[in-house]
Amino acid sequence: MLALFATVMLTGAGRAQDVPDEARYGDKNIAVALFADGSPVAGGEWMLALRFTPKSEEWHGYWSNPGDAGQGMRLRLDLPDGWELGEPIYPVPQRLTISGLMNHIYEGTYVVLVPVKVGPDADVIDPGPITGHVEYLACTDQICVPQDAVLEERRGGDFARWRAEAAPLLDARARFAVAGQGLQVAIPLPASVGLADPHVFIANERLVDYAAPQTFRRVGDVLIAEIPLDARRAGEAAMVSGILGFGNGAGVRFEAAPGDVPTGGELVAGPKPVVTPPLWTLILGALAGGLLLNIMPCVFPILSLKALSLARAGESEGAKEGGARAEGLAYTAGVVLACVGLGALLLALRAAGEQVGWAFQLQEPGVVVALLVLAAAITANFAGLFELPSLSVSMGGERTGAFATGLLAAFVATPCTGPFMAAALGAALLLPTAQALLLFALLGLGLALPFLLLGFVPALRRMLPRPGAWMERFRRFMAIPMGLTALALVWLTVQLGGRSFGLVALVLVIGVLMALWIVGRLQRSGKIAWPAFALVAAPFLVFAAIALPSVHQTEKAEQAASIHNPQAFSAQALAAARASGQPVFLWFTADWCVTCKVNESVAIERESVRDAFTSAGVVTMMGDWTVRDEAITAFLTEQGAAGVPLYLWYAPGASNPEQLPQVLTPDLLTGQTRQN
Repeated sequence: MLALFATVMLTGAGRAQDVPDEARYGDKNIAVALFADGSPVAGGEWMLALRFTPKSEEWHGYWSNPGDAGQGMRLRLDLPDGWELGEPIYPVPQRLTISGLMNHIYEGTYVVLVPVKVGPDADVIDPGPITGHVEYLACTDQICVPQDAVLEERRGGDFARWRAEAAPLLDARARFAVAGQGLQVAIPLPASVGLADPHVFIANERLVDYAAPQTFRRVGDVLIAEIPLDARRAGEAAMVSGILGFGNGAGVRFEAAPGDVPTGGELVAGPKPVVTPPLWTLILGALAGGLLLNIMPCVFPILSLKALSLARAGESEGAKEGGARAEGLAYTAGVVLACVGLGALLLALRAAGEQVGWAFQLQEPGVVVALLVLAAAITANFAGLFELPSLSVSMGGERTGAFATGLLAAFVATPCTGPFMAAALGAALLLPTAQALLLFALLGLGLALPFLLLGFVPALRRMLPRPGAWMERFRRFMAIPMGLTALALVWLTVQLGGRSFGLVALVLVIGVLMALWIVGRLQRSGKIAWPAFALVAAPFLVFAAIALPSVHQTEKAEQAASIHNPQAFSAQALAAARASGQPVFLWFTADWCVTCKVNESVAIERESVRDAFTSAGVVTMMGDWTVRDEAITAFLTEQGAAGVPLYLWYAPGASNPEQLPQVLTPDLLTGQTRQN
């Protein structure tokens, strides 16, 4: 949405009102026609209708309150003296969120009913044609165009259907109150009315934060909606009106006066109340989660680094005890520093309003390209193409190398969450900064704990193989998994930025490897090597710095095929799926999350699971978080999750989903179908 527009205006006036003879903009994008329901009756209500018809599905119109952006309808009718134009009656609008701004829109053909109160002494035999002028806005996700049309009534139209589509007005008046920074609205609604995905569209402009999550509670036959207020609102509202949407296209209009709003009640929809576990359980969870991360699939790409560190620690048997301890401490310092640094950056970005979660670094194409170059360089080092004595991650006995290994291990190993980590990291996003950073530090400590113990417990080091010539062969063998990691990162660059982006990144890698090969040749001949590296690599680095931004594609790569043919996640699609009365299985994944891919291969993408889902009528839905997606990030936060994987099971009629374990099995998924 490119601009904010003026406030909606609706006026009714007499025949002398100035109605233009012709339209200024036309209605070619969303055509409009004025219909009349039969003939007027003196002293009665005569119903008119404006039917809006987009020329294609990409165009949409707006409700009377357009939301954060857009423009409502401005209508003028040429009515006889003594006739009065009433408030338009709209169908339930839809929600469209773009870059954190929520708009209240209509997609497809929609009809706005316009009641007219006929004067008691009106000449209804020959009142003459009703004419008028309407101004409105037609938008796509990319562009907005003003529209207008000169109107003349025509008879016909399907008024029975149009009345059924309009949101009816509740007979009983609602009540509202302001509590702190939130608006509470008590709407009389029978408990038997189903609410798949309720949302209140407030007609008062700039009263509430349109895009903020809304919470709904039931107290008997009263539904209480809690909506955050707009921080820029001016003054207090004397009355509040709007439409309560049920989530399935139906809804009701309401008018609310100030009054008492019931407290308590059963949570129906909206973010769950945040209940943070005791800090000591979060500390244990972060420590255990980091420890288990050593054996999680997320860590497989860097197991070569860890294996070489283990072999290197074995050399300490014949070395000074202080050397082994110093190396263990250096490795631990690198891991902890990386975890705290990533956590601090995550908290800072969220405090600045960015919708990011754990592993946000792997959603940035530039970071992935840097990791690709680093993985290729490490592969070359393992293969013996060159040596980097001061910083080598494959040579033992050097504290700087151990520290660098720890930094890299934590940076690459922490994207996916594992057992015990989910609760700790989810809580870290809600706790005070000091406590949150403590959890990130303990996560790093858990990840580094095996190597710290090796440095301080000689008995553990004695269990390792004794140093020897095999270590050089082992080092070269470890170039294979590291090389596979580099290939996986090439694929990920394509997923994040497109094929051209991946090709440029590959050219950069080839240039760096050429420079490292020259360095290795010079090193073996005893000559100064690193100036040659700068000379050879510089043109490739400059080329990549210019070419990568220009060829980067922002569109998300096509999702991999699934035997379930899942729907793409959106709040609207989830609401529709839940409203169907069928069970819903929703999973969130990312191409860089190894745990996600293992779960999909082992459990989700199984014919037995597909057959069980089909028999039970399960609706499957997937959210792809490979690239940053604010809607997915916000939803993950609502569920108390800091990252992926996340697996949710919605039983028919359940208010809240069941969160499944982060390690799945086929039996676990098929068992869910038997419980419903």
